[in-house]
Amino acid sequence: MSIIDVENLSKVYPVAIKNPGLKGTLAHFFRRTYREIKAVQNVSFQIQLGEVVGFLGANGAGKTTTLKMLTGLIHPSEGKVKVAGHVPFRRQPQFLRKTSLVMGQKQQLLWDLPALDSLRINAAVYNIPDRVFKQRLGELAEMLTVQDKLNQPVRKLSLGERMKAELLAALLHHPQVLFLDEPTLGLDVNAQVAVREFLQEYNQRYGATILLTSHYMADITALCDRVLLIHQGQLIYDGLLDELLDRFAPYRQVKVELAQSLSELELASFGEIESIQGQEVRFLVPREKLTATISRILAQLQIQDLNVSDPPIEEIIGRLFQAGTV
Repeated sequence: MSIIDVENLSKVYPVAIKNPGLKGTLAHFFRRTYREIKAVQNVSFQIQLGEVVGFLGANGAGKTTTLKMLTGLIHPSEGKVKVAGHVPFRRQPQFLRKTSLVMGQKQQLLWDLPALDSLRINAAVYNIPDRVFKQRLGELAEMLTVQDKLNQPVRKLSLGERMKAELLAALLHHPQVLFLDEPTLGLDVNAQVAVREFLQEYNQRYGATILLTSHYMADITALCDRVLLIHQGQLIYDGLLDELLDRFAPYRQVKVELAQSLSELELASFGEIESIQGQEVRFLVPREKLTATISRILAQLQIQDLNVSDPPIEEIIGRLFQAGTV
């Protein structure tokens, strides 16, 4: 059962063109001309109830614009979208009770008040009875390990604690669909892990559907089996993360620790050199040449250690974006 249906979704922004100088200013004032910026172009996909899907793209690719259309913050130029059975831009109360949006660089909690005060306001906005509010508050605070932080002013919380409190506020009304835009941005490693573990547990416990954007590939690999890739406003991949890696990583990473340092010229014949750090060398080797290349390395170089692995996922994704097509 699909809970998010997107069909040929597009967003075009008209941008006024102004020539320099007084003449250009006067012409701009009396008769403006515009050019179109195509932020999102003919994007279509479906997300099933309970799925956790990663939404990937470079800066300016159209991720946040798409999320804003899915949450009803902006009106699409073309196409159809339904979330939890509702048209988002109508902003009906039933729709707002079923969805929530968390943006890593935006906060809804009042800065100078304890987080608990803002949570009580949220409970009143969503008409959550006091008994239900206390039950949900206790559950979510325990899952997020912030029970002893909610009575402190928000400004005195660490960045990781504030993000946990923001998640608590966004989930207090138990939305069916959660949109996350860079939820771990700027957090230290421990805080990132804590947020990932919470989202995984929340999804498993309540069956919530999650659409997640992140520049931290560890977020995607930890939470998402399926990914959507958007490039210059167009959806270029929709499928399993593992299949993406299998299809678009036509090389392996070979790490070699040499007995003695060698020059780049002496090593170039064994494959594309990714890095040289002292006696440690990393090659990128096409899969079909892997066996032969390793045999040559073992026969022709004095090595102390050798390791073969897939290249980092962020590197694979980066190459796809550079190519702009799959």
